[in-house]
Amino acid sequence: MYQGRKSWHVETIRYYQLMLSLAIGNGESRSGIDLDKIPKDITVGCNAVIRDFAVDHLVCVDRRMVREALNYFDQPIYTRPDWIKEFKQHPRVKLVPDLPYASNTRADDPFHWGSGPYAVLLAASISDTVSLIGFDLWSKDQHINNLYKGTDNYNHADHRAIDPRYWIHQISMVFKHHPDKYFVVYNEKDWKIPEQWHLANVSFKGLDLLRQ
Repeated sequence: MYQGRKSWHVETIRYYQLMLSLAIGNGESRSGIDLDKIPKDITVGCNAVIRDFAVDHLVCVDRRMVREALNYFDQPIYTRPDWIKEFKQHPRVKLVPDLPYASNTRADDPFHWGSGPYAVLLAASISDTVSLIGFDLWSKDQHINNLYKGTDNYNHADHRAIDPRYWIHQISMVFKHHPDKYFVVYNEKDWKIPEQWHLANVSFKGLDLLRQ
């Protein structure tokens, strides 16, 4: 199993007074995980996570989710430049970070970046170490892998699984363009970390460590 660079313990991070953030995706692997028990200084979440957990920063590149979040979430909400004018009367709606690189490929077009990759990018921009949870990428069947599927502003539960290639590439670019940051990816033990994520500043840990 790929482990990446030798993992830093939380005590080591605290000793060096490094800022620790938690980027929360909505993959089904994080079902049953108590997010309050995960060490972190800052939380960055995606879309409907706020229905269940109060994050510090929320990324919603879908304007339907921005509208929902504005109804009951009073922390910063980040969305695309394409939608920002619609929410100009709401000062807590902000722009997602600029990409740390330029490219002409479709996968690198900011409009084709989803909330998940942007959440990882935002977390990397405000902390020294980023833990990722709920970034499953793949589905275990032919249907979409998301804790909130079939609910308001989401695809129905039997919607086909989404091709994760863009997510894999985009998050790998965050890793590569933040070589001074350290990333820890949490998932099930049998989950396969993408080849593009086999980098010196990325490590993998099993979710069993968070269930203890």
